[in-house]
Amino acid sequence: MESSKPIRRALPKNLGLLELIRAKREWSWKPSVAELKKGFRGWHQRGYLPHFDAPGVMQFVTFQLYDSFPAMRHPEFETILKESDDSVKRRKLEAWLDRGHGECWLRRRDVAELVEMVLLESNGSEYWMQAWVVMPNHVHLVLDVWDVPLVKLINGWKGKSSRLVNALLRRSGKFWQEDYYDTLVRDEAHLKRAIRYTEQNPVKAFLAKAAREWPWCSARHRDKIRTPAVAAWRIGARHSCRFTVSSPKASRNIGHAANG
Repeated sequence: MESSKPIRRALPKNLGLLELIRAKREWSWKPSVAELKKGFRGWHQRGYLPHFDAPGVMQFVTFQLYDSFPAMRHPEFETILKESDDSVKRRKLEAWLDRGHGECWLRRRDVAELVEMVLLESNGSEYWMQAWVVMPNHVHLVLDVWDVPLVKLINGWKGKSSRLVNALLRRSGKFWQEDYYDTLVRDEAHLKRAIRYTEQNPVKAFLAKAAREWPWCSARHRDKIRTPAVAAWRIGARHSCRFTVSSPKASRNIGHAANG
């Protein structure tokens, strides 16, 4: 008799990644019991990449379509993931994505509009989107994480958009690639660079002459988006992470004491 219990897939065992996460947890912020219950895990991994998840932080996030890294080119992709320098790794990944591999379903107006709608559906209530762009085969986001863990936000966006898009395209199967890339925004200068990179991506990829010309990009709404003022932001052993968020939810000071 077959078991009715769902099969839980084990995460890939990446010893190097596990060691990296263990080291980062030694000096970085650690979630409280209440934050753990909400789903915040601090530094963690899902078998592929390192992630940081905490309330009251800004994140630069990228996720892409399932076929954006063709199977025949996986050796190249694996080489990029093994790059030790995170900034170099991210630049190589971004360059790869901008080549436009795969079906590029997000190039279709109806699909891109649907994905953008899902991304902004709870903006201002569960998070605040500082910048976004929907590219032909990937998405860039810069957002304030409030009380809902980043991983839950991304899983929700991916799940809902993939169901709606598959129905629209009359297809089935995976739409998004597993996992995502996140970078903790360190300070105001870093935030400005992340926003500029996100909004200029269509120009850099030769898809538009100006950022405001790309239909599914925050650049078109830049005059209406309020950017938070970062007073101070330090995260590390025996340091705190403090900053002021200026957003529709209300300005507030959020502090995280890192356990040293």
